[in-house]
Amino acid sequence: MLSSSARISRRNALSSPSLHARSAQTFKAFYATIRSLRNSYEPPEPDDVEPSEKDFILSLLRANPSLRDTKSYLASFGPRPQPPQPLAPKPEESPLLADEDVAARTETKPPDIKPAPSPVVASILNPVYRRTALVKLQAPFTDTQLESIARGMIYLEKLGLVSVIVVENDQLPKGEAGERAALLEETMRVVNALENQGARARPVLGSVVRLGPKPGDEDSSEPRDYILPEAHTSPSDLIHIRSALRAGEIPVLPPLALDSFCRSVRVDANDVIAALVRGMHEAAALDNSQVQGDESPSMFPDEIDLTPLRLMIITREGGVPSYARQGLPHLLINLTSEYSYIRETFDPRWKPAHPTALSNLELARTCLAFMPPSSSAVMVSHRSPSHLIGNLITNKPAVSSSLPHALLQGNRKLTPHTPTLLRRGLPIRVVRRVDEIDKAKMKTLLEQSFRRKLSDDAFWARMERDLDFVIIAGDYAGAAIVTRERCAPGTRAAVAPITYLDKFAVLPSHQGDGTVDFLWVALHDETYGLGLPFSANPNGGKEGRGEGRDLVWRSRADNPVNKWYFERSTGHLRQGDWVLFWCDAEVRLKTEEGRRASAGLSYLEEWEQGRLATWNDVVMKIPSSWKPKT
Repeated sequence: MLSSSARISRRNALSSPSLHARSAQTFKAFYATIRSLRNSYEPPEPDDVEPSEKDFILSLLRANPSLRDTKSYLASFGPRPQPPQPLAPKPEESPLLADEDVAARTETKPPDIKPAPSPVVASILNPVYRRTALVKLQAPFTDTQLESIARGMIYLEKLGLVSVIVVENDQLPKGEAGERAALLEETMRVVNALENQGARARPVLGSVVRLGPKPGDEDSSEPRDYILPEAHTSPSDLIHIRSALRAGEIPVLPPLALDSFCRSVRVDANDVIAALVRGMHEAAALDNSQVQGDESPSMFPDEIDLTPLRLMIITREGGVPSYARQGLPHLLINLTSEYSYIRETFDPRWKPAHPTALSNLELARTCLAFMPPSSSAVMVSHRSPSHLIGNLITNKPAVSSSLPHALLQGNRKLTPHTPTLLRRGLPIRVVRRVDEIDKAKMKTLLEQSFRRKLSDDAFWARMERDLDFVIIAGDYAGAAIVTRERCAPGTRAAVAPITYLDKFAVLPSHQGDGTVDFLWVALHDETYGLGLPFSANPNGGKEGRGEGRDLVWRSRADNPVNKWYFERSTGHLRQGDWVLFWCDAEVRLKTEEGRRASAGLSYLEEWEQGRLATWNDVVMKIPSSWKPKT
């Protein structure tokens, strides 16, 4: 017999060829997989993609909400706290009754009438607090496109946002015979598309708005930066919309209005939507003021807050073209400070492909004036319904507008169908003297943002000496303070003086509402982006005139904001407890790249010689602006 060691040796010898064969097969499979991954893959057009039951979950995962985004969503759509219910009175003892007496005293109800569910039970079964959105559906769309849009509306409804849809058809000329029948047919197409996807929809074919300004508007002297709608509505006109929402149905309306002779006539869909936004906001305010006793609207599960939370403009055009992105869409628009400039810089060559971009921009400005400050509008292509979910959960653009152009690749790559997010925003202004700063408000902003106590005397003395400029958002909702730091004698002019970002602060109440991106874009235009054509924004600064300079700043190594800084900086250098960041002047880079053509930039350019050592020596010696922690 063979010994145990001999048997093992023989088994290994016999199994060696099969092991080599399996290894070869495994390597071939691995190589084939790698080769297939390297092959270019052209994704199909969204219209050709078969719908999947997993689309909803995948859309949620793609939104990738932060903790702040999640808290904001739950604040709007999470369960509302219920008021304490009074204890039921203890039943009094009653004498025993005969069977006939019990039957006589028992109240009988028809079988089709069911008792109302307990508010507590209803809140457990349906934990989402429903809100409303106004949707402009700018047809014509094919059946496949309507199917995709309908799925997007259903996904939003699952998350608590119920749409009120107004259907427009751009290719239907006004005044032609049969236009009303064509509008109603288009409305029914949308209703059928929603119901085919499992939603409950209700066509509201009667007029719910009235032509003409709202009574009292003409006598109002209140200053406004928007155009009042050419139609209006009242709470009593909204009964059909309210009824549909209570029944869990999506109301779908044609763009009709009552004229002074009570005739139902076709009007511009923008007037209908603007009148509905204003009317629903006023009706919701009236509902809240008429709450009686201890009852509140949140106690009734069928009641929906009529205050519009979102405005969605779904078109074949997509977002608003941007002069800064060679006609690709704007990512985020601050209507308060950018509206006029966007209209002025709209290239007439974009008109054929984007015929309604400016009118929809005007619609967003009017509607957001009547909506809550946290609301937003989104202009989106029919090819991007999943972006509606990301906008609802995060209330942010698909891609941050403050990211460098070099990072807008891959999943972040801009396309003509990238949506545009619009916020009411804040005015942005640039000041260059300390006496133009409201010191009390600035101190409040800095201390609330950094959660530290400012060392007032030392900080303002340094500002008097070194301040370059301050960018202020709104009434000190945010600010970027930039100083000019002096270098040692003999330092090259390309480095000295250092343009230093001393403070970048946003009030906690404005974090997540776009203010941080508005500020950074303005900072880019005044520093390292200065001199580029698209840096000529009218914010009171240099308006694009001048030579860009490198922007330098430092941050604590454990600062949670550093991830955001890493994405926006050209480079960084770790120095113990600090991280030094910088952004290279973009005009200088573009000029040098153009001069060298295909040769490109070298690893270390002449102007970069010794600048890191200078920055590190000067910046790390800047004293702290804060009082010591106690």
